Amino acid sequence: MEAKINAILEKALSAIPNAKTKNDVANISAEIMGPNGELTALMKLIPTLDKEQKPVAGKLINKAKSQIEPLIAQAYERIENGRMAEALGERPDITLPNIDAPRGTIHPLTQTIRRICDIFKKAGFTVAEASDLETEWYCFDALNTPADHPARDAQDTLFMPRDAKVANVSKHGDELYLLRSHTSTVQIRAMLKEGAPIKILSPGRAFRRDTVDATHSANFHQIECLYIDKNVRLTDLKAALDYLFKNLFGKSAKTRLRPSFFPFTEPSFEVDFMSSDLGKLSNKWIEIMGCGLVDPNVLKNVGIDPEEYSGYAFGLGVERVAMLMHSIDDIRHFYANDVRFLNQFGGK
Repeated sequence: MEAKINAILEKALSAIPNAKTKNDVANISAEIMGPNGELTALMKLIPTLDKEQKPVAGKLINKAKSQIEPLIAQAYERIENGRMAEALGERPDITLPNIDAPRGTIHPLTQTIRRICDIFKKAGFTVAEASDLETEWYCFDALNTPADHPARDAQDTLFMPRDAKVANVSKHGDELYLLRSHTSTVQIRAMLKEGAPIKILSPGRAFRRDTVDATHSANFHQIECLYIDKNVRLTDLKAALDYLFKNLFGKSAKTRLRPSFFPFTEPSFEVDFMSSDLGKLSNKWIEIMGCGLVDPNVLKNVGIDPEEYSGYAFGLGVERVAMLMHSIDDIRHFYANDVRFLNQFGGK
């Protein structure tokens, strides 16, 4: 009995791994464990054995079955996997790019920032960046903003707790950390590092405690422009503004300056522009940003002699420009992550 069981087991161990089809596996399984199979025939002989031999024979048959049944299951799985692999064809190289995948687009705000930076790079400006998190001195004091200025109130600016510690943002003294309310902070750090002359653009995010609506956002983008050199005059500022807006809105664009006040520039101006290529807003004066000549106190704060150097600065809201360029009527579209909106801006 034991010899017969071992012979059947050896037959199964040899035949099952070499089976080519599911029918081959089924035939081998039937020959061994089917109703008329060899193991089944041996099981039918157990009642005829001596009492002492019955449990031994049963144990040997069950052990053989426990070895054969997993082999049959593995053979079925192997053949099925092979059939599926053949149906799928050659395995693709997953490292290759998916040419059928839908392509994303560059966000309209990023497009606008890149376009403005490209315009000024042609005029010799470089791009400077710094952290979104700043300190009170760099955001206000160094920019000649007095302690009682409304912009420094906690109702307008997002201050960090007094015990906040930030390893990668240096302080001037013991001032508070805050989320910068403009990118003008970059010009302070850049002038302290590089001195004068300097020509930089500072694109980036800014944060204020604004109630979100169609024209306001607590998070927005700004580009600060700074030019410091010897004998920089108001006419240089006006020429830079004309150059910018003609490149953004066409050759018909015009700019005008209206006297205003900002702590960090003197004199200071509000900038209006007009263009014949703005649809319903064509040929109408539109207020767009603030500008001016850098206040001498700001230059002193960064160690630049205001008797030797002068310069201009202006801050431009990126969302405002993008809305005018694309006739967008709600600033919230920029942050909604609506693919239907974003797919309209397929440019580079």
